Amino acid sequence: MTNQITFIYYHIIKNQLVGIINQRHTSIMKREKGKLTRKSIVEKSLRLFSEKGYYNTSMQDIVQATGLTKGGIYGQFKSKEEIWHAAYDEAVNIWRSKVFKGTREISNPIDRIGKLTENILKNYIGAKVFKKGAFFVPMLFEFSGHSVNMTDKISKGFEGFSNLLYRWLKEAADAGLLKEGLNLKEIANFIFIS
Repeated sequence: MTNQITFIYYHIIKNQLVGIINQRHTSIMKREKGKLTRKSIVEKSLRLFSEKGYYNTSMQDIVQATGLTKGGIYGQFKSKEEIWHAAYDEAVNIWRSKVFKGTREISNPIDRIGKLTENILKNYIGAKVFKKGAFFVPMLFEFSGHSVNMTDKISKGFEGFSNLLYRWLKEAADAGLLKEGLNLKEIANFIFIS
């Protein structure tokens, strides 16, 4: 009798364990599919925003580009603005990967700025990473006067880049690589807007 109870108990535990494992596997698979869906929405929306602008891109455009239903898109994002924020973050990642390629290894700050400038011209603007060659400046102009939240996000990115250039210039000045008395902030801003 004890062996029979042990056997029954073993099968109950084993079946419950298999059920739990199957549920977790299904949950993991759904989560991975959701990540892929979200990634696809972001990539396709980034392309649309780059080509048409934010306000000229409709949810229907995103539906057509992704092949999803509106429900499928809204299952991943609450609004078009939320999609834009995710697309912006992806654009920043793409920009960083292109612009900073090979700069971190360069110890001389002037050479680092030179490499960064070369990367911008060859790997970012010249390579037409985004359909119209740029993403951030057109978006800033489009949102100006319309969306403070989105304008601020782009402006903070610009400010961060200008500050990085300033730090590199300061590093160069401290190393005696630049003439004394230069306004490094103005130079950083000039490099940035050029």
